[in-house]
Amino acid sequence: MRKRIEKALAQGSSFCRNGEESPPCCAILESMTDGVFTVDLNRRINTFFNCAAEEITGFTRAEAVGQFCFDILRSSSCQSHCPLERTLKEGDPVYNHRAVIVNRAGKEIPISATTALIRDVQGEVTGVVEIFRDLSMLEELRKVITRGYRFGDMISKHPRMQEIFEILPDIAESDSHLLIQGPSGSGKGLLARVVHDLSPRKEGPFVKVNCGALPDTLLESELFGYVRGAFTDAKKDKPGRFASADGGTIFLDEIGDASPALQVKLLRVLEDRTFTPLGGVTPVTVDVRVIAASHKDVAGLVREGPFREDLYYRLNIIKIELPPLCERRTDIPLLVENCLGRLNAQKGKQVSGVSADVLTRLMNHSYPGNIRELENILEHAHVLCRGNLIEEMHLPHDFIEKTNRDFDRPAASDSPLNISEKNLIRETLKAQGGNRLKAARQLGLSRSTLWRKIKKHGLPRGS
Repeated sequence: MRKRIEKALAQGSSFCRNGEESPPCCAILESMTDGVFTVDLNRRINTFFNCAAEEITGFTRAEAVGQFCFDILRSSSCQSHCPLERTLKEGDPVYNHRAVIVNRAGKEIPISATTALIRDVQGEVTGVVEIFRDLSMLEELRKVITRGYRFGDMISKHPRMQEIFEILPDIAESDSHLLIQGPSGSGKGLLARVVHDLSPRKEGPFVKVNCGALPDTLLESELFGYVRGAFTDAKKDKPGRFASADGGTIFLDEIGDASPALQVKLLRVLEDRTFTPLGGVTPVTVDVRVIAASHKDVAGLVREGPFREDLYYRLNIIKIELPPLCERRTDIPLLVENCLGRLNAQKGKQVSGVSADVLTRLMNHSYPGNIRELENILEHAHVLCRGNLIEEMHLPHDFIEKTNRDFDRPAASDSPLNISEKNLIRETLKAQGGNRLKAARQLGLSRSTLWRKIKKHGLPRGS
């Protein structure tokens, strides 16, 4: 595919010789729906700016020619990661570079750009050609597709998660205490934050405490504070986390690790909203909603004895159980896109997605670390990726080794991987109106590969 693009761009370079366009090539480029323009070695638009470029940017050819490209495009990549600058420096084409330009009216337009060198008849580099595509319609379509799958900062289309999304507004509106259970890395903290942000307490503080991270004595002073003289170094009063959360929400993570002594103090706060600071004698009254979470089965801890039954029933007014990522594999493409978007914003890069082989590995992994593990894999790959697409060489070595072992075992036709792949292709085809070419582009597959997979899964063949 890359060689074909390079060949086409090389042929297209003949349109600019001695500042004059070759009429046949000019006619072809003018008829394209993608914007096309050329720049000289100083990044000034020199001879060509086609009709599509005028339509997308809002600038006429007369206005654009002679101007610096960054004054016309005003792209998010102009100051860093400029594909034109990269092609001029390294001599290599840049393919499908994602960016955002600002048109003449001030509207932001998402684009995908491809660049290549222009050479004269002697083979000397005279400039760069850029072909850029308006992705506005595609981005709007993606927003429509994902709108029903997003709730706050959480994203999922899994039926169980959709059920949770449906009841979250009611849970948030109430002031009842909440218990969240789910494996480590499944998003318990994120869910707690969403509940707080949707609640009447959203203007109040959201305070998080990990009950398994501190020894019992330190945790008690952290939660309830202490008064001056309570111990040797206590030279002044210090309010605890419950006092800091007054009027808001306190999130007690890993509540299953709390000691029996601490559980007694927590029970008192839940029952009468009061506590006594370490070394103090005067009770402190607070107005706090408690959200607790644990990766352990708290009901099982009650049966076995380590967890107080009365505290469990105080916390278990409302309980939400989050499924592990291995049970919601169809969410992986959505989570990948969401995570890469966040990383791009943080790092100032333009990584648009992952290759088909990478997606296959991601879909096939069991994720003992759940969403946190997926995000770590993607962040590792994002750091190493210098282009627009994450390839297998960017993935962590241990992840490659694990998935290699998985690939050595033949997958059953009803395996989670095949089911996830089938659902992903079906939904993409539906979103693209059955157009295989557009679906293949969105999935990062060749048209022939997509055709084989459609046939393999017995899906409608579309157009």
